[in-house]
Amino acid sequence: MTLPAILKDNLRLPVIGSPLFIISHPPLVLEQCKAGIVGSFPALNARPEAQLDEWLAQITEELAGYDAQNPDRPAAPFAVNQIVHRSNSRLEHDLQMCEKYKVPIVISSLGAVPEVNEAIHSYGGIVLHDIINNRHAKSAIKKGADGLIAVAAGAGGHAGPLSPFALVQEIREWFDGPIALSGAIANGRSVLAAQAMGADLAYIGTPFIATEEARAVDDYKRMIVESAAADIVYSNFFTGIHGNYLKPSIAKAGMDPDNLPEADPSKMNFDEKQTGAKAWKDIWGSGQGIGAVKEVRPAAEFIAQIDREYRKALEDLMAVTAVSGHTGSFPAAGQFG
Repeated sequence: MTLPAILKDNLRLPVIGSPLFIISHPPLVLEQCKAGIVGSFPALNARPEAQLDEWLAQITEELAGYDAQNPDRPAAPFAVNQIVHRSNSRLEHDLQMCEKYKVPIVISSLGAVPEVNEAIHSYGGIVLHDIINNRHAKSAIKKGADGLIAVAAGAGGHAGPLSPFALVQEIREWFDGPIALSGAIANGRSVLAAQAMGADLAYIGTPFIATEEARAVDDYKRMIVESAAADIVYSNFFTGIHGNYLKPSIAKAGMDPDNLPEADPSKMNFDEKQTGAKAWKDIWGSGQGIGAVKEVRPAAEFIAQIDREYRKALEDLMAVTAVSGHTGSFPAAGQFG
C-alpha cells in the first residue's frame, strides 16, 4: 500500500485524531500533533469565519516552534475538515485560508468536488475524503482525492452502516492508496486490527472528547466515561444523515431515544447561520468504542496509552505468529493478549 510521506514520516502512531464538530480546537489539535498523531478540526468550528485565520496562524506557528526545539522528534502534521456540501456558504473562504497557510491535509466531507481537490493540490497538500460505502469511495478517487477515510459502523457522529471488514475489503480490491478506518477504535489493539484488515491508519474521535483539552462541557465528558456501546443510538433525526448519539443526552433533551422519527435527508443544511449546531450542542455524538474510555485526562496521556497498547499487541501478535509457524496449528483461544 502506498502512503505519501506526510502520512508516515513524523507519525509515531498510525492514527488520525478525527475532527469533532464544536469540540476540536487548537489546544486539542496541538497536543495531538505534538504527541505524534495527526490532529484535526472542522473549519466550521472557528466562528465567526475570521477566527479560522487566527486558528491556522496559531497552529502553524506553534508547531513550527515545537519542531525547532525538537528536531529529533518533530510534530505530526495537522488537518482541517471541510464540509463541501452545497449549503456550506463558507467553503470558498475556508479553502482560501487553507491555501494561505498551506494546510498539509484536508479532510473533505459530504460531497466529492474536483475543484476542492485541485485547490489543495496547488500548494502540495493532500485530500482525504470520508465515505461510507464503496460507490462513494470510487467517486471520491475519480474526482481527485488522494485517500479515503472509511467511516464504518460504530463510528461517532455521522457514520455508515457497514462492517469495517466489508468496507475495507471492497475498497482494497481496487485502491492501493491511503485508507484511514473509522469505527469504534478506542485502544491500541484496535489500531493494529485496523491495519491488519487493510487500512493504513486508524481514525479516532470519541475518546478525545473525554480529554482535558477538548472543547466539550463537563457533563458530555462525564457521559462518555460513564457510558458503553449499549448507550448509543443510530439515527438520522437530528441532521438528516445517520449518525451515532448518546442515548442519555437524547433523553435529557426530552425525547425517547428508542423511538426517534426518520428525518428528510434533503433538508440537511450546513449554512453557518442555519446550521444544526444546536443538535450537536445538546444531542451528543459518540462512537460505540466508549467502553474503553475510563476517565477524563490529558490528550497526550491517552495517546501514550494507545502507543503502549499498540506495541504490546504487535509483540503479542508476532509471538503468536511465531508459535503457529512452528507448530503448524493455531494458538489456543485467548493466547493473543
